[in-house]
Amino acid sequence: MKMIDKVIENNTLNTRALEKSFHEACSDKEFYEFVEKLNVKDEILMKYTSRLEECFKESKNCQKCRNSVFCKNKISGYFLMPKTVGERLDFSYVACSKTVRNEERNKYKENLGFFDISKEIADASFKNIYKDDKKRLPIIKYFKTFMDQYKKGDNPKGLYLTGSFGSGKTYLIASLFNEMAHNGVVSAFVYYPEFLRSLKSSFGTGSSYEEKFNYIKKVPLLLLDDIGAENATVWSRDEVLGPILQYRMEEDLPTFFTSNLTLDELENNLSNIPGGVSKVKARRIVERIKQLTQEMELVSKNRRK
Repeated sequence: MKMIDKVIENNTLNTRALEKSFHEACSDKEFYEFVEKLNVKDEILMKYTSRLEECFKESKNCQKCRNSVFCKNKISGYFLMPKTVGERLDFSYVACSKTVRNEERNKYKENLGFFDISKEIADASFKNIYKDDKKRLPIIKYFKTFMDQYKKGDNPKGLYLTGSFGSGKTYLIASLFNEMAHNGVVSAFVYYPEFLRSLKSSFGTGSSYEEKFNYIKKVPLLLLDDIGAENATVWSRDEVLGPILQYRMEEDLPTFFTSNLTLDELENNLSNIPGGVSKVKARRIVERIKQLTQEMELVSKNRRK
């Protein structure tokens, strides 16, 4: 009997301690208003006082925060939130408004595939294009025409953009792809020399090779960046580039290229490869590129300096 009395006494003391802690917390008017919104009885709320104080603190942090980079909460960009479930409270982390906006802002990137492309190129946008260079205007005009035609369901040609080193060829096309991604168009940026090295290293591994090859071959929009800079081989020309271009030509899939070589120079480069000269096969590659693209040149100052 004494043992039962002791248990009851301890429970009473615990309840009083919980009540005291809860009422002390509620002396803060803002905290009181915070928990009142839950519309839960005090005898339930007081069981979660410390957790509710944590929720309140994180909620206040969010109100004062200008940027999720400076988030003071335990999980950056999120705050702990109470939820009424019957006769108890559940707690979970919820994304703050800034995190939600950031996720929405970057949702378009789900439509973009990157292969060995820098962050600067991945984040390229029209608003950051240097418009002080008149040599860029024909290319920008071409972009507008391309987007209008693509939106109508036409099959516009891609672009073979040649020109001087560091003139911004890749950035320009990347800005177009990012703009298209905002409208739900899936595309891939591929640094071609590194793609070939990666593809070769996965040769014989089964699905890995096929997945890489088929993804590049079938993606709705494709940029092969810096074509002509690779160490061309019979395999890369006839077993990789040729089939990719043939498929994309047959399926009317817009394909873009950047290169420091003109098409004539690229043809010569693809002719003189280890194992002999093959002008016919090189010419066939270039003819496919011509079928797929409009050739334009950008000669400008090196902006990478």
